[in-house]
Parts: sequence; structure tokens; C-alpha cells
Amino acid sequence: MKKWGDGFLLLAYCGFIFYLSSRSSLPTPMLFPHQDKLLHMGAYFIMGVLAWRFFRHYSSRLFLSVNAVLFCSLYGISDEWHQSFVPGRQIDFYDWVADTSGAFLAVLVIHFWLKMRDRQLLVQS
Repeated sequence: MKKWGDGFLLLAYCGFIFYLSSRSSLPTPMLFPHQDKLLHMGAYFIMGVLAWRFFRHYSSRLFLSVNAVLFCSLYGISDEWHQSFVPGRQIDFYDWVADTSGAFLAVLVIHFWLKMRDRQLLVQS
């Protein structure tokens, strides 16, 4: 049952990203240059965590991280393509780089967090 919940969360979040990408503009004031790249990284960091949680039910630990980042990266490509049909939006290669970087960072954080948790369990044993 847990894998259905993880799948639903990932699908709902992808739908949320699709909805935001369908908007001609987003109500976020530009406070500094390239702020949008940071927002992309943050959004895809969350997607990376959700993808990792989903793929853990279907992948070995070796391919789990690769599958999560690959999923997010491919979704980022499809999202950029989708934006090319939205008035006022266009494809931006660096947005995709930020998307993929955010997902990669999420998987990296999860990896190190699990490593530290496993170390703590060994020390406590």
C-alpha cells in the first residue's frame, strides 16, 4: 500500500509542476539574477525526493538513485518542451540543468543521510 501512496505523491507533484508550467507567468518577484534557476532546483529537489521514494519499491539500491534522477531529468525535458507551447514561456536549457541538478542534489542528500543513519545504527549495536 505504501508504494501506491508514494506513486500518488509523485504523480500529484508532477501534475503541480505541469500546472505551473502552463501559466504564462508566475507571481514570484525577481529579487536577484537567476533566481528562477534556484526555484527550479528547489522544485526538482522535492521531485527527486518523491521519485526516490517511489523507485525504492522497484529498483535495487544501485539503480535507485539513477532511476530517480533520470526520471526527474526526463520530466524536466518534457516540461521545457511543454512550456514552448505556452504564450510568454520558452525552452531554457539552463532551466533543465537546474532541474536535473536539483534532483541529483536530493539523491545525494538522501544517500549521505542513509549512510549516516546506518553508521549510527552500527554504533548503537
